[in-house]
Order: sequence, then C-alpha cells, then structure tokens
Amino acid sequence: MIFENFIVFLNKVLFFTGLVNDKSSFPKPLSKLDEAKYFEAFHNGDMAAKEILIKHNLRLVAHVVKKYNGAAEADDLLGCGTIGLIKAINTFKTDKGTQISTYAARCIENEILMFLRVNKKHQGVASLNESWSTDSDGDDICLVDIVTDDQPDMLELAQHTQLMGKLVARMKAELDEREYRVIALRYGIENNIALPQREVAKKMNISRSYISRIEKHAIEIIREIVSQKEFKGGLT
Repeated sequence: MIFENFIVFLNKVLFFTGLVNDKSSFPKPLSKLDEAKYFEAFHNGDMAAKEILIKHNLRLVAHVVKKYNGAAEADDLLGCGTIGLIKAINTFKTDKGTQISTYAARCIENEILMFLRVNKKHQGVASLNESWSTDSDGDDICLVDIVTDDQPDMLELAQHTQLMGKLVARMKAELDEREYRVIALRYGIENNIALPQREVAKKMNISRSYISRIEKHAIEIIREIVSQKEFKGGLT
C-alpha cells in the first residue's frame, strides 16, 4: 500500500496538476505511427517515451472518470485512473491487435472499481468476472483478465522507498506545517491511509475548499522539488 500511495502521489504531482480542470490543455492523442514509435522505444528501455505515452493518454482517464461522478472525490478517482493508465502502458502488447485506447480504458476502469470496493464508497459495481468485450476469437474478456501482477520486486521497492524518504525530507523542509500535514493525510505518506479531502477537512477543522487550495499550492512546490537534479531519472 505504501508503494501504491507513493506512485499515486507522484503521478498527481507529475501529470495531473493544471490539466484536469482544463480539457483543452490535455495533449492530443498520438498518431498511430507515433504511438508505435514510442512503444517501441519504451520497450527498448526509453523511459522518456513512456512518459510521452502516458501524457498523451491522460484525457482517456478523465473520460472514464466521468462515469463515476459522485461515487468518490474526483481527485481520488483521477489518481486511481492514472495508476490504471500506467499499468496499461506497462503491460500493453503492440502485437495483439488491440488498440491502446481500448486496453487502457479497461485498465483504468478496473483500477477505479477496485478503489471503490476497497473504500466502500460505491455499491453494486460490476463484477470482475463480468464480460466487457470479446477478443479476436470471440471469447469473453473480463476485467479479471487484465489484472496483472504489478507488485514491485524487492530492488524496485527499495529504490522507491529510498526515493520517498528523500522526497519526504525535502517536503518537510520546504512546506509549512499545514501544507505538509494536508499532503501526508491526503496521500497516506505517514500511516499508509490516504484520505479524501472531506475527511482531511474534518480532521483539521477547516473547509474542504481550503484543503483543496492548500493541496494545490503544496503540489506546485513539490513539483519544483522533483524537477531538480537529485530526483531526475528516479521518478519514472
């Protein structure tokens, strides 16, 4: 859970701030030619190509999230959806005849459904065994079919744990006490339990709108931190 919370947090910092409230600012989808080129580069180890693939599919996350308006806070759904998109980019096979948009939409939705179940914020969601589509042979494709083993290996986990420790130390130094507490509560940085804005507002006895403003300001500061040389290359 600590690993997943950290990844959600980093993706909020790196990808979504300043994008989700302005649809026109989402990068346009890649052409088929460019998409194939970047997937080939990513599969050959180019992490910059992976970032491009993620950024140019972010509008798909926002599109899927619309279906679940009111089921949970938009920021939480966007964070989960982003994780689903990254899992899709990581596991997509270009030689299977499936479009990345189709595959990614399923992964995004699957991540959101699992989030809603875990947090008990939504009742009657679709079963993981429910058929969503069919493959080229006419067989049913279920959500469970696209759930992959994305647990990090021990080396990867150690690297992210070290990176998280370094980032948290910088956050404590550069955010004020209230800003740090909001970020820690929202993303489960200290106790592994990520809270929605309304619960953070209740804990801190201030309005939800104020929590949102504090969070946005803090994330802008954190974005500046992670853009610095010491973090370059360790966030992809």
